[in-house]
Amino acid sequence: MKRLLPLLVICTTIGGASLAVADTVVIQPEQQTVIKEYVQKNPVASVSIAGLELSVGAKVPDKVVLHEVPDVKYRYTVIDNQTVLVDPDTHEIVEIVH
Repeated sequence: MKRLLPLLVICTTIGGASLAVADTVVIQPEQQTVIKEYVQKNPVASVSIAGLELSVGAKVPDKVVLHEVPDVKYRYTVIDNQTVLVDPDTHEIVEIVH
């Protein structure tokens, strides 16, 4: 039986590259700076979602509005006063922005 290697997906964006290996997402420092600056200049209202533990991999309900960051694949929203990056395809949190 052949063993399958983990699928590597490389997403190139302006300001850096994001590398996804299986379920791990790495946001490059340059891209983190772009995201943080954009989020600070474009604040959104915080929402509260009962039962949602804010952690990487947690799924955000489809009803939560995700906001675009120009030239970045991921979207952001604010949950319980914490900004999170969310994969718009899976609605999974990929990073908690500090």
